[in-house]
Amino acid sequence: MTKPTLTVDIWSDIACPWCYIGKRKFEEGRRAYDGEVEVRYHSFELAPDTPVDFEGSEVDFLATHKGMPAGQVQQMLDRVTSIAAEVGLDYDFDTLRHTNTLLAHQALHFAKANGKQHELLERLFAAYFEQGRHLGRAEELADLGADVGLDRAELLAALESQTYADDVQADLDRALALGISGVPFFVIDGKYGVSGAQSPETFTQVLEHVAADEAREGARVE
Repeated sequence: MTKPTLTVDIWSDIACPWCYIGKRKFEEGRRAYDGEVEVRYHSFELAPDTPVDFEGSEVDFLATHKGMPAGQVQQMLDRVTSIAAEVGLDYDFDTLRHTNTLLAHQALHFAKANGKQHELLERLFAAYFEQGRHLGRAEELADLGADVGLDRAELLAALESQTYADDVQADLDRALALGISGVPFFVIDGKYGVSGAQSPETFTQVLEHVAADEAREGARVE
């Protein structure tokens, strides 16, 4: 029996270390699933009160934002770095430039409209967590967009005119309506939710389970 094509809507934030890790784990789980999957990414803000230009380290930000001792924050970042390495990611929290991510989300909507959402998302994650790039600045985002084949001038103009601000807000509003309070969050076929950077095996099992349910429902309709 041919498996139905599944849609997976993923809410994530560029500044979320677990979202990049979760992306890798989901991709591995998806490769082990032998059906078709359409993946769509949506905007989420973990810390909407973050300034565009935060003066300080990631330890400084999290210690202030979460009210945790700096030593405990460093231990947490070391653990995340280690987990990231297990899926082939080279996190560098020492050079990370913490910033507000609204503009980056607008860039992703521009990329979606131009067929490059997945490519830009991967580029932005790498730029933020591995390369210390400043993703709160339009010029920097335009440069990164050009890296994946987007028209730099068009992207810059869209960011400067806030062309996709309403699209970002629509994603944020939908996340609120769905009760999403943390990311990454995966919604499969609009009705099955998976929270967090689960194991690849878990993602594969969920896709298989949803596909089986969809197939049974289709058979009953026929």
